[in-house]
Amino acid sequence: MPLWWISATAFPTIWWEMFLLFASLFLAGFALKTDMAAWRRYTTLLLAAVLLLVTVINGITFCVLLSANKIDAAVPVPLSFLFAGALVLVLHSIWVARYARAAKAKWILIAATAIICALCFPLMQIFFFGKTDYRRRADAAVVFGARAYASGRPSDALADRVRTACELYTAGTVSKLIFSGGPGDGAIHETESMRRMATQLGVKESDIILDAQGLSTQATVKNTVPIFQESGMHRVLAVSHYFHLPRIKMTYQRSGIEVYSIPARESYILRQTPFLLMRETLAWWVYYLRPLF
Repeated sequence: MPLWWISATAFPTIWWEMFLLFASLFLAGFALKTDMAAWRRYTTLLLAAVLLLVTVINGITFCVLLSANKIDAAVPVPLSFLFAGALVLVLHSIWVARYARAAKAKWILIAATAIICALCFPLMQIFFFGKTDYRRRADAAVVFGARAYASGRPSDALADRVRTACELYTAGTVSKLIFSGGPGDGAIHETESMRRMATQLGVKESDIILDAQGLSTQATVKNTVPIFQESGMHRVLAVSHYFHLPRIKMTYQRSGIEVYSIPARESYILRQTPFLLMRETLAWWVYYLRPLF
């Protein structure tokens, strides 16, 4: 389970995961049946109150980092505070339990709420987390591939990602760049297109590592984790477009690696952004639910 959007680092991960499991079950139980026994109501209240406390602490931590200029956020409001607001409403609903609607209307409301949450949750991750720059001194930056034209020229999206990574390298933030991608439109591979652009921007050949089998986000993570381990890389940055970063963060975390995400500095807004957001919303859920299957 990805825990980066609600983090309680003071507790062992397995304990926190078990807590989240119980909290999820009790909250779902309340949504399905609001008429609860007293013990169940108070247990649900306690679990929701703990979640509220953690989200508030997470939000305060974000604000402290932002005020200290340790992160740069396009949206200066922590997503944790929105979660906290939702939990306040949940706590109020549990306490008063004012649900006297007809069963049919209730189920329609539950279904509509579930659909809205399923759409909004990844989108909130994309716009709040994805647009936050967590750059810091690291051993390397992994750059995720995008289209390379038949001529070998990188697409605008790919060029933005490579340029952002090269800026990290030039500033001394990282000493190695790992380019991961798949085949290009022609004979020139995405990673080769990335390498050519990077060397033109002043990156040494010896500081570039290529992963030519990065055919998907999952493949890139699977291929680069051994590179980190073999090269002794302890802190790694991930560079891609903002809408891609939540899924990258989640996938690396499931592999036991904590990466810090850097949104690519876009030269202009991509025309296909609405389609990319829709696709990424679906892809996020596919990756999120993948362990179940």
